[in-house]
Amino acid sequence: MSGVDALTGTYRLPCPSAGSSRVLLSSFREIERLAGSAHPAVYRVVFRCDCGEDHVALVGHDALDWSPLGLDDDATYLNLMTSRRDGLASELAGLASAHIGRGEWPWCFFCYLENALRPVTPSAFRLLAPASHAVAVAVRCPACGSTSVNLVTRPHLDVPFHTDARIGVVAHVFEGDALRTREAFRAELQSSSFDEKRLRL
Repeated sequence: MSGVDALTGTYRLPCPSAGSSRVLLSSFREIERLAGSAHPAVYRVVFRCDCGEDHVALVGHDALDWSPLGLDDDATYLNLMTSRRDGLASELAGLASAHIGRGEWPWCFFCYLENALRPVTPSAFRLLAPASHAVAVAVRCPACGSTSVNLVTRPHLDVPFHTDARIGVVAHVFEGDALRTREAFRAELQSSSFDEKRLRL
């Protein structure tokens, strides 16, 4: 059982004690693509639940990457200009198209190896570790395949098309399997310093 509410940016994921929980992307801890199914791909997601525990859920590729944009949402709203109920998906698709037309992507991260800003989707995230006012994210670059670690605000993750003006970047190129566990990721974060990058869109 998983679903996404595009208006609140929350994923509905199973919780053993409460039945289900609404979870923001910044509450994810691990995202791993499972071998086997390719269309759609299935991801194993570890997330921090409202109950205070970490749980595991299986999430399809479309739900993980595209449902937060509301492009296939079947909800309606009352259009006050026409007094009719209109589809929310068409409004959200128009909004997404306008952003992308201006060169703004739903999620962007800085690739250290390429020294460039790259558009990504949540399936490119590998590990996430919260800090006091930020989240460290290990992201696999879709262009070169390297892994970069960025320090971003929660809205940078939770609100599509919100990009921080400045982010922290670990000045290191990581091997594909260097950060396989949360423990290795936390150890790397404690031993690394972040360079601040100003993002120009």
